[in-house]
Amino acid sequence: MLAGILLGRSTAIMMAVMSSVVAGFLISGNIRFTVLALAGGVYAAINWKDYRHRTSILFVGFMIAIANATLVFGFHMQAGIHYTMAHWADLPLAFVGGIVNIIVVSAVMPLFEAVFKPTTDMKLLELSDQNHPLLRQLVVRAPGTYHHSLLVGNLAEEAAEAVNANPLLARVGAYFHDIGKIDKPEYFIENQGPVNRHDKLNPSMSALILISHVKEGLELARKHQLPKEICDFICQHHGTSLIRYFYEKAKEQCGDGSDAREEVFRYPGPRPQTRQAGIMMLADMVEAASRSLSDTSPARLAGLVERIVHTAFSDGQLDECDLTLRHLSQIQEAFLRVLAGIYHHRVVYPEQPGFERKGTNGDIRHKPAKEGAAQPRAVEQAGGGGAG
Repeated sequence: MLAGILLGRSTAIMMAVMSSVVAGFLISGNIRFTVLALAGGVYAAINWKDYRHRTSILFVGFMIAIANATLVFGFHMQAGIHYTMAHWADLPLAFVGGIVNIIVVSAVMPLFEAVFKPTTDMKLLELSDQNHPLLRQLVVRAPGTYHHSLLVGNLAEEAAEAVNANPLLARVGAYFHDIGKIDKPEYFIENQGPVNRHDKLNPSMSALILISHVKEGLELARKHQLPKEICDFICQHHGTSLIRYFYEKAKEQCGDGSDAREEVFRYPGPRPQTRQAGIMMLADMVEAASRSLSDTSPARLAGLVERIVHTAFSDGQLDECDLTLRHLSQIQEAFLRVLAGIYHHRVVYPEQPGFERKGTNGDIRHKPAKEGAAQPRAVEQAGGGGAG
């Protein structure tokens, strides 16, 4: 169970086999203990799914206890019913042996997490808490980036689930991938007001500021002792992609474009190395691009997602992560499911006489009725008025 949590299922199965062989050598002449150790260990390794809930340890421990008691009962029945009745105490002892796993794993896991700092599911759940200091700074200083990160997390989690990657890791990585924008939030479009700071900068300087958020985010992550997997998300979420807007702007200013070097406008990388990192890069690009659509119909969203995935693939950004063409198709479908929920069409409520709608937040304010006009009847059910 500990190996399954810390090292993965394959390593846990290998450890179960090795420990059963060692048990056979230690207790020679009795293969029952070898079979017992092998059955309980392999069952724990195969059926271990996640560590998101403490109760998962209880379930696996109880199943091991039942398997132990069943095997012991079967061994005793081979010797006859009288032998079984004479050694009835072995059954509850075998059951208790499985329960002991619960006590040992529950006690040792927090110690292992503190000493060796593995990135377990429980650790990721702790990092997903929105009260984390970095996320609290992000929501205060760069609220647009914070909201963008939440949506990227939803997209990445759904896509990771579709391709059998780690959805929890993808979601938590998305929460922290843009923490480097905390220092200069006003230079990023999602946090800008009516004034664009880049209007007074040359394109190469603007590109340098955008690229710097990766390095600054990595420094913040290390300062707050985030796991290596989260740090990898931060430095890989743009790969070596081109900041095309400022690159084209620089080419226009240089005339023939000979002085606009492409490497100046590319992120330093590295490219995504895992499925989760590749998915999050695509989710980041899709969420940002979807903000620019005036028409968010399903057909336009589908075209946007397909174009972005094709662009990342043809640019070689996905060459170093194990995402196949089938995976990319599944990722596109997952993105569209989430985007359909974000940009679903809303009912246009008819205007009531004597009321006018202000702004874009759905506020309805009273407007004095014209002289001689009948006063509007009170709306009895106002629950739907602000649903948009």
